[in-house]
Amino acid sequence: MGDMTNSDFYSKNQRNESSHGGEFGCTLEELRSLMELRGTEAVVKIKETYGDTEAICRRLKTSPVEGLPGTAPDLEKRKQIFGQNFIPPKKPKTFLQLVWEALQDVTLIILEIAAIISLGLSFYHPPGESNEGCATAQAGAEDEGEAEAGWIEGAAILLSVICVVLVTAFNDWSKEKQFRGLQSRIEQEQKFTVVRAGQVVQIPVAEIVVGDIAQIKYGDLLPADGLFIQGNDLKIDESSLTGESDQVRKSVDKDPMLLSGTHVMEGSGRMVVTAVGVNSQTGIIFTLLGAGGEEEEKKDKKGKMQDGNVDSSQSKAKQQDGAAAMEMQPLKSAEGGDADDKKKANMHKKEKSVLQGKLTKLAVQIGKAGLVMSAITVIILVLYFTVDTFVVNKKPWLPECTPVYVQYFVKFFIIGVTVLVVAVPEGLPLAVTISLAYSVKKMMKDNNLVRHLDACETMGNATAICSDKTGTLTTNRMTVVQAYVGDVHYKEIPDPSSINTKTMELLVNAIAINSAYTTKILPPEKEGGLPRQVGNKTECGLLGFVLDLKQDYEPVRSQMPEEKLYKVYTFNSVRKSMSTVIKMPDESFRMYSKGASEIVLKKCCKILSGAGEPRVFRPRDRDEMVKKVIEPMACDGLRTICVAYRDFPSSPEPDWDNENDILNDLTCICVVGIEDPVRPEVPEAIRKCQRAGITVRMVTGDNINTARAIAIKCGIIHPGEDFLCLEGKEFNRRIRNEKGEIEQERIDKIWPKLRVLARSSPTDKHTLVKGIIDSTHTEQRQVVAVTGDGTNDGPALKKADVGFAMGIAGTDVAKEASDIILTDDNFSSIVKAVMWGRNVYDSISKFLQFQLTVNVVAVIVAFTGACITQDSPLKAVQMLWVNLIMDTFASLALATEPPTETLLLRKPYGRNKPLISRTMMKNILGHAVYQLTLIFTLLFVGEKMFQIDSGRNAPLHSPPSEHYTIIFNTFVMMQLFNEINARKIHGERNVFDGIFRNPIFCTIVLGTFAIQIVIVQFGGKPFSCSPLQLDQWMWCIFIGLGELVWGQVIATIPTSRLKFLKEAGRLTQKEEIPEEELNEDVEEIDHAERELRRGQILWFRGLNRIQTQIEVVNTFKSGASFQGALRRQSSVTSQSQDVANLSSPSRVSLSNALSSPTSLPPAAAGHPRREGVP
Repeated sequence: MGDMTNSDFYSKNQRNESSHGGEFGCTLEELRSLMELRGTEAVVKIKETYGDTEAICRRLKTSPVEGLPGTAPDLEKRKQIFGQNFIPPKKPKTFLQLVWEALQDVTLIILEIAAIISLGLSFYHPPGESNEGCATAQAGAEDEGEAEAGWIEGAAILLSVICVVLVTAFNDWSKEKQFRGLQSRIEQEQKFTVVRAGQVVQIPVAEIVVGDIAQIKYGDLLPADGLFIQGNDLKIDESSLTGESDQVRKSVDKDPMLLSGTHVMEGSGRMVVTAVGVNSQTGIIFTLLGAGGEEEEKKDKKGKMQDGNVDSSQSKAKQQDGAAAMEMQPLKSAEGGDADDKKKANMHKKEKSVLQGKLTKLAVQIGKAGLVMSAITVIILVLYFTVDTFVVNKKPWLPECTPVYVQYFVKFFIIGVTVLVVAVPEGLPLAVTISLAYSVKKMMKDNNLVRHLDACETMGNATAICSDKTGTLTTNRMTVVQAYVGDVHYKEIPDPSSINTKTMELLVNAIAINSAYTTKILPPEKEGGLPRQVGNKTECGLLGFVLDLKQDYEPVRSQMPEEKLYKVYTFNSVRKSMSTVIKMPDESFRMYSKGASEIVLKKCCKILSGAGEPRVFRPRDRDEMVKKVIEPMACDGLRTICVAYRDFPSSPEPDWDNENDILNDLTCICVVGIEDPVRPEVPEAIRKCQRAGITVRMVTGDNINTARAIAIKCGIIHPGEDFLCLEGKEFNRRIRNEKGEIEQERIDKIWPKLRVLARSSPTDKHTLVKGIIDSTHTEQRQVVAVTGDGTNDGPALKKADVGFAMGIAGTDVAKEASDIILTDDNFSSIVKAVMWGRNVYDSISKFLQFQLTVNVVAVIVAFTGACITQDSPLKAVQMLWVNLIMDTFASLALATEPPTETLLLRKPYGRNKPLISRTMMKNILGHAVYQLTLIFTLLFVGEKMFQIDSGRNAPLHSPPSEHYTIIFNTFVMMQLFNEINARKIHGERNVFDGIFRNPIFCTIVLGTFAIQIVIVQFGGKPFSCSPLQLDQWMWCIFIGLGELVWGQVIATIPTSRLKFLKEAGRLTQKEEIPEEELNEDVEEIDHAERELRRGQILWFRGLNRIQTQIEVVNTFKSGASFQGALRRQSSVTSQSQDVANLSSPSRVSLSNALSSPTSLPPAAAGHPRREGVP
């Protein structure tokens, strides 16, 4: 029957498998077709075919309580018949594909064409070769050997192009490899709780098999499809599959279907796994995509090509508003078209990441300048030659001379292209990529798992951090240190004998039964260590209290197993309490409750006295208790938890769904104060943040007194300062107007002074983050980082500029919404992230300072040289080599500088801070002046200084001259020493500071020097070099060393005097991304991404991001290499393009997906965050 409901797509493998389905009571396709039903249909089908869920468990040979036996042969057999819980990823690009992509770059294509023309002409000897009259400059080329060597220049250019391409491809390839490594690491870390042979164990998600009994709880991302067999209050967010945002309530008799890839929003329970891997609902979608992907890609490529040609004229205009490579219009197909237009209507504009916006602007400026310069160079050379040859010397254009003239024109064209190549900083994308990739790799060691590359750089600009309290600022190891039991306030754990036995029994039962049974306290791993806390930490604290009272909770739990619990009201952020109802032996009911003391005490009307008897508890008693017990505990930084109970008669049975009546009239058993000590390293980390100009705010669900006490211990607030500590209610009252709408100007009055927000709900957190980000109160837009661990923190994590999720305590949903995962849940790791972020920014500035000096000098030399002597002093091949050391190697050397603590001593750069500061501009122009002076001196009087032949006005194929070799060599030496100067960008004096901490830098400088020696001494004709004597070498190195001295001179000139220096690469207004780039922004990407299992998501998203990022930056290279990027982009997007169509609101309809190739918006063009409202 599965063959009917699914396309024939699967039928092949099903037929073979249905034969061995016999060992179990159901076959693969029966289960799969069952999982396709929803709600009541499913319940009816289960009744008709199987009877009930228990019967399905029996058929799958598993026990709802004990789980699978877990023996190896049994697990193997299940994997063979029902498949593994693993969705095979898309094949990575081969090295050759990456080479092909690198070749698409426009500048390289121009060079290749020029080189091929040059090669062709050098092999073509026209009959008129010997004709004296062709051109004056031909004279020196009579020598046969020389004319033969004409092919060398073309070949050398081709060779250097090949080098550049291989380097680029290798970079891409190693990046993808790294990313997959990271990927598999994340996948291995993802574990899930199942019951095997009666033991609760955690196994990797890939090990789950059909028939496993999985325990699910709040915050889980379901790893496989299954049927709900037992549990309470389970609510699931199925929007990732159905597009419906309402939470679906699951129950055994109404809707037992649990689907992979959906999120548990509330409650807990158990399910029996019925479909895994490619057979689960998410897997089916994947397989369809995988199969549809191949043909789509072909169609897609064709479409993209045509699209590209049409667009290229408009693209020039768009180029200015940033990386136009991203502008892929979706090819509208019948189904796809309308959806896009609707999306556009409700789209938010998105901001680019700070660095990206600045780089885009800068690269476009440089690109334009380069194009203009190279065009002028070519025009001047051509005009000069034609005027000189045909007007001044009055030579006729002879047909047999045509090839010779063409050869001249090709030479001019090559010079023009080289000027362009040197002008455009194509090392920039490389520097950005290397520095980001390097940082990400190193940040792993600092416990930051970066999921989105730009997050790393954004973190350097952070101005505010909104942190949780529990687990981030504190150790998340809860212990009860004070208690109020039987009218006595104990300042330490009371002696068990001092507590009435009735009270004791109630207390132990209330704590043992009314907490998740997955929460336990296990013996320490090492002798003498602390007992291990497993599960919810607050509950662990309470269980620890039971053990401290010399009691045991295990017997209570075994007497009242989880299946026997009558009703459970699980904890959520609205109730702020948890209650469990049990049936007593005499058929009456008892409910145990625990929760935040001020909330639970309000519902108490009795309290247990010292004799263990309930007595009346009036509101005024409550106020006194708050004053005498709860506030003193809170001021010591303790969380206060109240434990209570209530008895109900057996008949009439209460209406359990009417929560307000049930959770009332309680009897208070005790109030405990739980200590969660501040992590020892946090105060120091917070001090560093404050010194670095970052405001730390604490947002917590805890009582305001507790929160304030902890904030003082951490150093977030200092007594005597002007600051605000608000509760969520008060905060809401202050920011809303009479109609209850939030007003930005009201938030602006509060947030600058707000330091602690207590008793806050997740929506408060989101409101605060949004308020700070949208605020125009300060001249710089605030960049906000947020930490979160709960499912409900998702919206705030998404909204923030950088979202940190907790790796240990965090739920899957929080990790999904975050940009960086803190693998040790520690606040001080955030400070490391800030340091790395600032370092990325500085590395790129260092590289720019170096690169632009080279560019300015090389362009001016090539340009003036060409105009005055008709020939660039630096040949095409030499320029390419300079380009290679300047770009590729320098980006490696400068981008891998390790961060230092000094980075944390300055304020964050704002969004409007230009990329090239005035100090850097001073350095660039200063060094350019030095280099140009020396090079022109050498060019025009160098032959007299060194007593050698002049290299100026050499004929077409003349041998390389010593004169021009000295110029080339000096130029490279100056760059090498200037590279050391470029290590500092804030005008520091000591440029050697910490140079040995960066072995890569030292290796590259020495390596470049060695290669330069080889090129000059043995490069010969291809590099247009002739070997130099030792004294000439000494002079070159001496002039190079002058750079370091000159650097000190420049550092002495105060920048403030140089008013005329302009800054560059500044972001003035918010850079909005043009709408086309965001085709279908918000929900599309979200659903599509959730669709995939978390593993896949990460790599799709990441791969796409990294590649698109490189594309973006690559596009800068030429200011026009738009189609290359387009083509590349099309192959990137095709991996995830069809996923976008799958979130149709009602059922997942796969027909569209296969017919309409809508391209996903290039996520990387903007800030990697969707502004989707969850």
